[in-house]
Parts: sequence; structure tokens; C-alpha cells
Amino acid sequence: MLQKTILPKKKKKQGVTKKMSNNPKHKNVSVKCLAKTRRQGTCQTPPVTGKKRCRMHGGAKGTGAPKGNKNAFKNGYNKEIIANSKSAIAIIKQWKIFMQDMN
Repeated sequence: MLQKTILPKKKKKQGVTKKMSNNPKHKNVSVKCLAKTRRQGTCQTPPVTGKKRCRMHGGAKGTGAPKGNKNAFKNGYNKEIIANSKSAIAIIKQWKIFMQDMN
């Protein structure tokens, strides 16, 4: 039969604090992501270097909208389609004026 061994609990050292080194990674440790979590609190993880959010809230590489023409789409339209429709509306207005002059 296996016997269970009970290890004594380690005593915590009181009054011992860790020193902060001069390592640049340890600077600005108090800066947090502060994105709103599902529990309506704020995210306490540090942000990605050079970003304002942590890797889980949009600071990771490759997050965000794609670059290029896809970024210009809004409600299924882009700048070219809007420009074409404006020119078509102008042509229709000119045609209506022409037809009224003919009558």
C-alpha cells in the first residue's frame, strides 16, 4: 500500500521585498492595458511594447483592419462607386433639364 507523506509547510519570510533592477523591461510596470473585460472591470495585463493594449485586446501583430482598398469599404460602397453614382446623378439632372427645354 502507498503511504501518504505530509511535508511541512514552508514559512514565509516577513519584511523581505524584491529590489527593482535597472532593466528597461521593469520600468513602467504600472502601465496596464485597461481594456474593458466581460466582468466590466479593466484588463490588468501590461500592453505590448509600442502599443496601448495587451496582446489579447488588439495589441498583437496582425490585428486591426486590413490595409489597402478593403479598408475604404463602407456599407458595401467604396470611393469609386460613390464617384460614379454622383456623376450619373449629374447626367440625369442635365437630361431632365434638356427634356423640359424640349417641351
